[in-house]
Amino acid sequence: MQNHNVSDLIEAYLKQVLNEKNQVEIRRNEIAELFDCVPSQINYVIKTRFTIQQGYLVESKRGGGGYIRINKVQLLDESKILDTMIDIIGDSISERDAQSIIRKLYEEDVISKREAKLMLVSMDKSLFRPAGKMEDAMRARLLVTFLNNLKYE
Repeated sequence: MQNHNVSDLIEAYLKQVLNEKNQVEIRRNEIAELFDCVPSQINYVIKTRFTIQQGYLVESKRGGGGYIRINKVQLLDESKILDTMIDIIGDSISERDAQSIIRKLYEEDVISKREAKLMLVSMDKSLFRPAGKMEDAMRARLLVTFLNNLKYE
């Protein structure tokens, strides 16, 4: 376990709990104490590793009785999944978020391994380098086009 950083350990712990139940409610300070880290580390893990693109919905309530609730999203039929992903993408998407969406679609058996590989290659930053500030917008248009085409045979 020495090769794992604290963020990896926190993520693994929360995902293990989520495998047993589809929802976990945590108190940031309690988890920070459990892993001997600062509470902001918990925020970082949740913000970067439990996103809607990765199949999680996060709710939080601040204050003395506050909590963070993480729900594992249950994806319905393929067309609805694709429409949801298209809505999430919007007009712009980073390479990392695009990769997360593609991985989630593969995990949910919406796309094959081969399709996932091809889509991942097409999201690579090196392909968009000349685009500069337009990179994320171009990536979003390409990914949305892929997803729209998957809806129809």
